[in-house]
Amino acid sequence: MRGGRRREGAAAVEFAFVALPFFFMIFAMLELGLAFVVDSLLENAVVETSRLVRTGQASSQKFDQTKFKSAVCERMGVFNSDCRDRLTVDVRVIPQFTTPNPPNPIRDGEMDPKQVIYDGGQPGDLILVRAWYQQPLVTPLLSQAGSRLKNGALLLSAATAFRNEPWNV
Repeated sequence: MRGGRRREGAAAVEFAFVALPFFFMIFAMLELGLAFVVDSLLENAVVETSRLVRTGQASSQKFDQTKFKSAVCERMGVFNSDCRDRLTVDVRVIPQFTTPNPPNPIRDGEMDPKQVIYDGGQPGDLILVRAWYQQPLVTPLLSQAGSRLKNGALLLSAATAFRNEPWNV
């Protein structure tokens, strides 16, 4: 034994100190990446489904809030299985683009379904479409970083505003 110390287990001990923070960071990055993918899918799904309202197709198919939510969820790709439980949608006529002042459906850290409606309007109406998706988070500390609800889920949102086209009713 040269130098007076044994070093056989030093690498294992050093790895034990570094492993937990390393794997925590890797998992947090993966979960954050997943949240960004879901947010992008939500934004595209809301814009594509809103086109049905804008062109009058939703009116001719007698859309209500449930049908609109289902149409958004169908466009969410692999995340559509539990989308109907996690998604809240609000479609309403607004008086102007500059200050629509719709009610906030989040009350005390929970979604209040009484604050959302579905009104696709008439031809030429200004419409505001908003959607909120509750993405559950597992990584501690990551759930504290974003806009979240009492249940710890990250609240993703998407919105679009437009003027309905002059369709024939």
